[in-house]
Amino acid sequence: MKASPNIILRPLTPADAEARAALRPILAAHKGELRGTGARAAFDAIMQQKPPAENVAYARDTIAGVPGVWCRPADATKRTMLYLHGGWFVSGSADAYRNFVGQIAAKAGAAAFIADYRLAPEHPFPAAVEDVRAAYQGIVDRGFADVTIAGDSAGGALALELLAWIVRDARRARPKGAVLLSPVTDLSLSGITWESRDALDPLFTKEQARQLIASYLGDADPALPFSALEQDFAGFPPIRIHVGDDEVLLDDSLRLAQRAEDAGVDVRLDVWEGMIHVFPSDLATFEAANRALDEIAAFIR
Repeated sequence: MKASPNIILRPLTPADAEARAALRPILAAHKGELRGTGARAAFDAIMQQKPPAENVAYARDTIAGVPGVWCRPADATKRTMLYLHGGWFVSGSADAYRNFVGQIAAKAGAAAFIADYRLAPEHPFPAAVEDVRAAYQGIVDRGFADVTIAGDSAGGALALELLAWIVRDARRARPKGAVLLSPVTDLSLSGITWESRDALDPLFTKEQARQLIASYLGDADPALPFSALEQDFAGFPPIRIHVGDDEVLLDDSLRLAQRAEDAGVDVRLDVWEGMIHVFPSDLATFEAANRALDEIAAFIR
């Protein structure tokens, strides 16, 4: 990976180093456990524990056949965010993510719709892809403007696929930008940090990820270009990426940033030293989470 001014290393603060040391053994004791439909309740419970934002109203809605939850700050402007949740395509829900996404919405002054796209293995590829396309087009058809697409982990993969679908047709309304948190960009799991960060990552194993991706892909043609890194990034809107330096998925973000830069995209990747997967959701634990969300909100604004 060549050096780039668009890839920024954010140093670990003393307070976050202490928090990291306390959290790591708790998480590591359960590394690789979350897999399959049986993990859904546990995953949702983890996300539901995130602190809620003040002065944000929540409402269920269905857009173009896709259910979800709106997070509307009291001071929301015309800005809109479509949020695609993580969970390795198998877990996650709009209700579970409402507190975390509400924090982003509140800081950005944007109304955010969290799409409850269909999950695998009951609904394998391309069900989730079809749903996020429908949700985005439905938001546009309702007249919402100044739209940002955001997603974490598997939601980041879906966000990139959605961006490619949008830019392939000049008639489609373009989003203002995209925010990706620890995105999954390579379903072949070829990134070098699957090995180099294995001892540091307290959450995932390669075998766990391989099983989850197999559930998502189902009987899909293996010849299809499932890796977002194989896409043509020309014409993509501005992208901001945040990832932890301790993640096995680090290389997915590094390669994404480089390929987007090579295609002329306005892209910036912040690599946060000592941080774990989707660390911005850990507002009560890490100073870095609050700093990252402030920067994400400023980008959306």
